[in-house]
Amino acid sequence: MSSNTTRMPAIFFGHGSPMNALEDNRYTAAWASLGARVTQLQPKAILSVSAHWYTRGIGVTAMAAPKTIHDFGGFPQELFDVRYPAPGDPQLAAQVRDLLAPLTVAMDQSWGLDHGTWSVLVKAFPKADVPVIQLSIDATQPAQFHFDLGRKLAVLREQGVLIIGSGDVVHNLRLMNRHQDAPAHAWAERFNDHIRNSLLSGDMQALVDYADQGQDAQLSVPTPEHYLPLLYIAGARQDDEAISIAVDGIDIGAISMLTAVVGAA
Repeated sequence: MSSNTTRMPAIFFGHGSPMNALEDNRYTAAWASLGARVTQLQPKAILSVSAHWYTRGIGVTAMAAPKTIHDFGGFPQELFDVRYPAPGDPQLAAQVRDLLAPLTVAMDQSWGLDHGTWSVLVKAFPKADVPVIQLSIDATQPAQFHFDLGRKLAVLREQGVLIIGSGDVVHNLRLMNRHQDAPAHAWAERFNDHIRNSLLSGDMQALVDYADQGQDAQLSVPTPEHYLPLLYIAGARQDDEAISIAVDGIDIGAISMLTAVVGAA
Protein backbone atom coordinates (compact mmCIF):
# COMPACT_ATOMS: atom_id res chain seq x y z
CA MET A 1 0.00 0.00 0.00
CA SER A 2 1.55 3.28 -1.05
CA SER A 3 2.01 5.98 1.56
CA ASN A 4 -0.61 8.22 -0.07
CA THR A 5 -3.32 5.57 -0.38
CA THR A 6 -5.55 4.57 2.52
CA ARG A 7 -6.93 1.05 2.66
CA MET A 8 -10.61 1.33 2.01
CA PRO A 9 -13.15 -0.53 4.14
CA ALA A 10 -15.47 -3.09 2.60
CA ILE A 11 -19.18 -2.71 3.32
CA PHE A 12 -22.19 -4.98 3.07
CA PHE A 13 -25.42 -3.02 2.82
CA GLY A 14 -28.73 -4.63 3.72
CA HIS A 15 -30.61 -2.63 1.10
CA GLY A 16 -34.22 -3.68 1.73
CA SER A 17 -36.92 -1.95 -0.29
CA PRO A 18 -36.00 0.33 -3.22
CA MET A 19 -38.10 2.97 -1.44
CA ASN A 20 -35.19 3.51 0.92
CA ALA A 21 -33.72 5.62 -1.89
CA LEU A 22 -36.48 8.16 -1.24
CA GLU A 23 -37.12 7.72 2.47
CA ASP A 24 -35.26 8.97 5.52
CA ASN A 25 -35.07 6.36 8.28
CA ARG A 26 -32.51 4.88 10.64
CA TYR A 27 -31.09 2.66 7.91
CA THR A 28 -30.56 5.44 5.39
CA ALA A 29 -29.14 7.64 8.16
CA ALA A 30 -26.56 4.94 8.90
CA TRP A 31 -25.70 4.67 5.20
CA ALA A 32 -25.26 8.45 4.98
CA SER A 33 -23.02 8.45 8.04
CA LEU A 34 -20.92 5.64 6.61
CA GLY A 35 -20.61 7.42 3.29
CA ALA A 36 -19.50 10.64 4.97
CA ARG A 37 -16.75 8.82 6.86
CA VAL A 38 -15.58 6.93 3.77
CA THR A 39 -15.60 10.13 1.73
CA GLN A 40 -12.96 11.49 4.12
CA LEU A 41 -10.75 8.57 3.04
CA GLN A 42 -11.06 9.76 -0.58
CA PRO A 43 -12.04 6.54 -2.38
CA LYS A 44 -10.85 6.38 -5.97
CA ALA A 45 -13.69 4.13 -7.11
CA ILE A 46 -16.43 1.78 -5.91
CA LEU A 47 -16.78 -1.87 -6.89
CA SER A 48 -20.31 -3.08 -6.17
CA VAL A 49 -21.65 -6.64 -6.03
CA SER A 50 -25.44 -6.38 -6.16
CA ALA A 51 -28.04 -9.08 -5.60
CA HIS A 52 -29.82 -7.79 -8.68
CA TRP A 53 -27.19 -8.74 -11.25
CA TYR A 54 -27.39 -12.52 -11.02
CA THR A 55 -26.02 -14.19 -14.14
CA ARG A 56 -24.57 -17.33 -15.65
CA GLY A 57 -20.87 -16.58 -15.68
CA ILE A 58 -19.26 -13.35 -14.52
CA GLY A 59 -19.55 -9.89 -15.99
CA VAL A 60 -18.19 -6.49 -14.99
CA THR A 61 -19.58 -3.18 -16.19
CA ALA A 62 -16.96 -1.63 -18.45
CA MET A 63 -18.70 1.46 -19.82
CA ALA A 64 -17.62 5.03 -19.09
CA ALA A 65 -21.13 6.21 -18.20
CA PRO A 66 -23.30 3.45 -16.69
CA LYS A 67 -27.05 3.97 -16.89
CA THR A 68 -29.38 3.92 -13.88
CA ILE A 69 -31.47 0.73 -14.08
CA HIS A 70 -34.98 0.68 -12.58
CA ASP A 71 -35.30 -3.08 -12.19
CA PHE A 72 -38.57 -3.25 -10.27
CA GLY A 73 -42.28 -2.59 -10.66
CA GLY A 74 -45.21 -1.28 -8.69
CA PHE A 75 -43.46 1.68 -7.08
CA PRO A 76 -44.20 5.42 -7.33
CA GLN A 77 -43.06 7.32 -10.41
CA GLU A 78 -40.75 9.35 -8.17
CA LEU A 79 -38.60 6.25 -7.70
CA PHE A 80 -38.40 5.65 -11.46
CA ASP A 81 -37.29 9.24 -11.87
CA VAL A 82 -34.20 8.73 -9.70
CA ARG A 83 -30.93 8.91 -11.60
CA TYR A 84 -27.51 8.12 -10.17
CA PRO A 85 -25.11 9.57 -12.75
CA ALA A 86 -21.80 8.30 -11.34
CA PRO A 87 -19.14 7.69 -13.98
CA GLY A 88 -17.87 4.23 -14.72
CA ASP A 89 -14.24 3.12 -14.71
CA PRO A 90 -13.30 0.91 -17.68
CA GLN A 91 -9.69 0.70 -16.48
CA LEU A 92 -10.77 -0.69 -13.11
CA ALA A 93 -13.11 -3.11 -14.88
CA ALA A 94 -10.15 -4.42 -16.87
CA GLN A 95 -8.14 -4.77 -13.67
CA VAL A 96 -10.96 -6.80 -12.08
CA ARG A 97 -11.00 -9.06 -15.14
CA ASP A 98 -7.26 -9.61 -14.83
CA LEU A 99 -7.42 -10.23 -11.07
CA LEU A 100 -10.01 -12.97 -11.53
CA ALA A 101 -8.10 -14.76 -14.31
CA PRO A 102 -8.12 -17.57 -15.35
CA LEU A 103 -11.88 -17.21 -14.82
CA THR A 104 -13.61 -15.62 -17.78
CA VAL A 105 -15.02 -12.19 -16.98
CA ALA A 106 -17.11 -10.50 -19.66
CA MET A 107 -16.50 -6.78 -20.15
CA ASP A 108 -20.14 -5.73 -20.13
CA GLN A 109 -21.45 -2.75 -22.08
CA SER A 110 -25.19 -3.22 -21.56
CA TRP A 111 -25.99 -3.38 -17.82
CA GLY A 112 -25.30 -0.35 -15.65
CA LEU A 113 -26.14 0.41 -12.01
CA ASP A 114 -29.18 -1.50 -10.72
CA HIS A 115 -31.18 -0.54 -7.68
CA GLY A 116 -29.16 -2.79 -5.40
CA THR A 117 -26.31 -0.40 -6.04
CA TRP A 118 -27.84 3.03 -6.54
CA SER A 119 -30.52 2.82 -3.83
CA VAL A 120 -27.76 2.75 -1.19
CA LEU A 121 -25.22 4.94 -2.98
CA VAL A 122 -27.74 7.75 -3.46
CA LYS A 123 -27.72 8.00 0.35
CA ALA A 124 -24.08 7.14 1.06
CA PHE A 125 -22.51 9.14 -1.79
CA PRO A 126 -25.22 11.54 -2.95
CA LYS A 127 -22.87 13.60 -5.11
CA ALA A 128 -22.37 10.59 -7.44
CA ASP A 129 -18.82 11.79 -8.10
CA VAL A 130 -16.99 8.54 -7.31
CA PRO A 131 -16.69 6.13 -10.27
CA VAL A 132 -18.74 2.94 -9.85
CA ILE A 133 -18.50 -0.46 -11.50
CA GLN A 134 -20.59 -3.56 -10.84
CA LEU A 135 -19.52 -7.19 -10.76
CA SER A 136 -22.19 -9.77 -11.46
CA ILE A 137 -22.86 -12.83 -9.29
CA ASP A 138 -22.36 -16.16 -11.08
CA ALA A 139 -25.53 -18.09 -10.21
CA THR A 140 -23.96 -21.42 -11.16
CA GLN A 141 -21.35 -21.36 -8.39
CA PRO A 142 -21.45 -22.40 -4.69
CA ALA A 143 -20.95 -20.13 -1.70
CA GLN A 144 -17.23 -20.88 -1.31
CA PHE A 145 -16.60 -19.65 -4.86
CA HIS A 146 -18.00 -16.21 -4.07
CA PHE A 147 -15.99 -15.93 -0.85
CA ASP A 148 -12.85 -16.84 -2.81
CA LEU A 149 -13.55 -14.11 -5.37
CA GLY A 150 -13.71 -11.63 -2.51
CA ARG A 151 -10.25 -12.82 -1.46
CA LYS A 152 -8.93 -12.14 -4.97
CA LEU A 153 -10.49 -8.70 -5.08
CA ALA A 154 -9.21 -7.64 -1.64
CA VAL A 155 -6.05 -6.12 -3.12
CA LEU A 156 -8.19 -3.37 -4.65
CA ARG A 157 -8.86 -2.01 -1.17
CA GLU A 158 -5.16 -1.19 -0.88
CA GLN A 159 -5.47 0.87 -4.05
CA GLY A 160 -8.28 3.08 -2.79
CA VAL A 161 -11.23 1.07 -4.10
CA LEU A 162 -14.26 0.72 -1.84
CA ILE A 163 -15.78 -2.75 -2.24
CA ILE A 164 -19.47 -3.00 -1.40
CA GLY A 165 -21.97 -5.83 -1.41
CA SER A 166 -25.67 -5.07 -1.53
CA GLY A 167 -28.33 -7.61 -0.61
CA ASP A 168 -30.12 -8.84 2.51
CA VAL A 169 -28.99 -11.51 4.98
CA VAL A 170 -32.65 -12.53 5.32
CA HIS A 171 -34.79 -12.08 2.20
CA ASN A 172 -38.08 -13.96 1.94
CA LEU A 173 -40.69 -11.95 0.04
CA ARG A 174 -43.17 -14.82 0.13
CA LEU A 175 -43.35 -14.74 3.93
CA MET A 176 -43.09 -10.98 4.46
CA ASN A 177 -45.76 -9.05 6.35
CA ARG A 178 -46.70 -5.83 4.59
CA HIS A 179 -47.18 -4.00 7.88
CA GLN A 180 -43.94 -2.05 8.36
CA ASP A 181 -43.95 -2.60 12.13
CA ALA A 182 -44.65 -6.33 11.88
CA PRO A 183 -42.59 -8.44 14.28
CA ALA A 184 -39.78 -10.49 12.80
CA HIS A 185 -40.37 -14.18 12.21
CA ALA A 186 -38.48 -16.23 14.82
CA TRP A 187 -36.50 -18.06 12.15
CA ALA A 188 -35.47 -14.73 10.62
CA GLU A 189 -34.24 -13.44 13.96
CA ARG A 190 -32.30 -16.62 14.69
CA PHE A 191 -30.59 -16.66 11.30
CA ASN A 192 -29.82 -12.94 11.38
CA ASP A 193 -28.37 -13.32 14.88
CA HIS A 194 -26.21 -16.23 13.72
CA ILE A 195 -24.79 -14.26 10.80
CA ARG A 196 -24.24 -11.13 12.89
CA ASN A 197 -22.46 -13.11 15.60
CA SER A 198 -20.31 -14.86 12.99
CA LEU A 199 -19.31 -11.49 11.53
CA LEU A 200 -18.44 -10.02 14.92
CA SER A 201 -16.43 -13.07 15.97
CA GLY A 202 -14.56 -13.27 12.67
CA ASP A 203 -15.90 -16.74 11.84
CA MET A 204 -15.88 -16.36 8.07
CA GLN A 205 -16.33 -20.08 7.42
CA ALA A 206 -19.66 -19.97 9.24
CA LEU A 207 -20.80 -17.37 6.71
CA VAL A 208 -19.83 -19.65 3.83
CA ASP A 209 -21.52 -22.61 5.51
CA TYR A 210 -24.74 -20.70 6.19
CA ALA A 211 -26.85 -23.59 4.87
CA ASP A 212 -25.80 -25.60 7.93
CA GLN A 213 -28.43 -23.61 9.83
CA GLY A 214 -31.07 -25.92 8.39
CA GLN A 215 -34.64 -24.67 8.16
CA ASP A 216 -33.69 -21.22 9.46
CA ALA A 217 -31.34 -20.86 6.50
CA GLN A 218 -33.83 -22.34 4.04
CA LEU A 219 -36.48 -19.83 5.07
CA SER A 220 -34.08 -16.88 5.35
CA VAL A 221 -32.24 -17.61 2.09
CA PRO A 222 -34.84 -19.31 -0.16
CA THR A 223 -32.70 -18.21 -3.12
CA PRO A 224 -29.07 -17.18 -2.64
CA GLU A 225 -28.71 -13.99 -4.67
CA HIS A 226 -29.40 -11.59 -1.76
CA TYR A 227 -27.09 -13.44 0.61
CA LEU A 228 -24.07 -13.99 -1.63
CA PRO A 229 -22.92 -10.34 -1.80
CA LEU A 230 -22.04 -10.67 1.90
CA LEU A 231 -19.48 -13.34 1.03
CA TYR A 232 -17.54 -10.98 -1.23
CA ILE A 233 -17.20 -8.56 1.67
CA ALA A 234 -16.22 -11.38 4.05
CA GLY A 235 -13.64 -12.59 1.55
CA ALA A 236 -12.17 -9.10 1.17
CA ARG A 237 -11.43 -8.96 4.91
CA GLN A 238 -7.86 -9.23 6.12
CA ASP A 239 -7.44 -11.80 8.89
CA ASP A 240 -6.65 -9.18 11.52
CA GLU A 241 -9.50 -6.81 10.65
CA ALA A 242 -12.50 -6.26 12.85
CA ILE A 243 -16.06 -6.15 11.54
CA SER A 244 -18.59 -3.73 12.95
CA ILE A 245 -22.35 -3.48 12.51
CA ALA A 246 -23.47 -0.06 11.31
CA VAL A 247 -27.19 -0.78 11.64
CA ASP A 248 -29.42 -3.82 12.02
CA GLY A 249 -33.07 -4.74 12.05
CA ILE A 250 -35.67 -6.91 10.33
CA ASP A 251 -38.34 -5.18 8.26
CA ILE A 252 -41.77 -6.55 7.31
CA GLY A 253 -41.01 -9.70 9.25
CA ALA A 254 -38.61 -11.25 6.75
CA ILE A 255 -36.11 -8.72 5.35
CA SER A 256 -32.83 -8.18 7.23
CA MET A 257 -31.41 -4.67 7.09
CA LEU A 258 -28.06 -5.61 8.65
CA THR A 259 -25.21 -3.46 7.34
CA ALA A 260 -21.68 -4.62 8.18
CA VAL A 261 -18.34 -2.83 7.81
CA VAL A 262 -14.98 -4.53 7.39
CA GLY A 263 -12.08 -2.39 8.56
CA ALA A 264 -12.02 1.23 9.56
CA ALA A 265 -14.58 3.68 8.18
